[in-house]
Amino acid sequence: MRENNMGYDPSEFEEDYGTPQPDTDKSIRGYRIVIIILSVILVALSALYFGMHRQQMLDNRLLQADRDSIQSNLGQLMADFDNLQITNDTISASLNFERERADSLMTRLRKERSWNLAKIKQYEKEVGTLRTLLHGYIKQIDSLNTLNKKLIQENVSFRKEITSAQLRADMAEEKAAELNNKVRVGSVIRARDIRLAALNDKSKPVSRIKNASRLRVDFVLSANDLAAPGEKTVYVRITSPDGYLLTTDSTPSFEFEGDRMPYSAMRSVDYQNQDLEVGIYFNSSGFTPGTYYIQLYCEGRAIGSAEVLMK
Repeated sequence: MRENNMGYDPSEFEEDYGTPQPDTDKSIRGYRIVIIILSVILVALSALYFGMHRQQMLDNRLLQADRDSIQSNLGQLMADFDNLQITNDTISASLNFERERADSLMTRLRKERSWNLAKIKQYEKEVGTLRTLLHGYIKQIDSLNTLNKKLIQENVSFRKEITSAQLRADMAEEKAAELNNKVRVGSVIRARDIRLAALNDKSKPVSRIKNASRLRVDFVLSANDLAAPGEKTVYVRITSPDGYLLTTDSTPSFEFEGDRMPYSAMRSVDYQNQDLEVGIYFNSSGFTPGTYYIQLYCEGRAIGSAEVLMK
């Protein structure tokens, strides 16, 4: 065949247009890989961006809700501060100071533009502190109100009974002291047969005490050889059925166990260790029927007492 073509070989002159070269194939594959990688990265970045955008919108809504909640709670707290009623100057001053703190916090809340989780926690903490302080003030005010009501009730209740209650306390202390001092007790002059008589202005007995213009306390100073004889001053305290001590406008008093004690009337007598009958007068008017409480004192000691029913 070669010979028939006069030594011509067409394969020697054939151009290689249809067969790609190895370097070109590698470049095309490389571009494709880069494009694929970039596409994946672009998709991932897009997804991340939209996800972050949605999360940011959600976070903003949550922050707004938290902000509204804090403002609402603070507003209610400020109203609670305003509703508190207190007459105690110290607590009132402290309460006004905390109310001003609440006002300042509300102003900061309304002007705040940069909201984040840290700011939310900070404001919640401040509101919580104010709420704790408010609850503390409420407890103090409730305690004071309860105490005031109790004191008012006791004041009304004890106004008529305080004299009698004090007398009973004095008697109890006196009895306790007597038990610790046997020798001194043995030398005390005692009063017995204590009576109360209602008299008119002529010192005549009357059957109804409301018609009396003076009272007379009769009693006997008992004989006691251990007592020192001589002049003795006897004080009498007459307590009315209403619990008031009967006394004059000058409200005289005598010393008893280191204190000054008011009395109704007094009399000095000469005691010589023998039974001695004594009468002490108290001049007044407006007496009421009921049980009168009589107490006698001599030389700083209680020497006798009695309850007498007067009609």
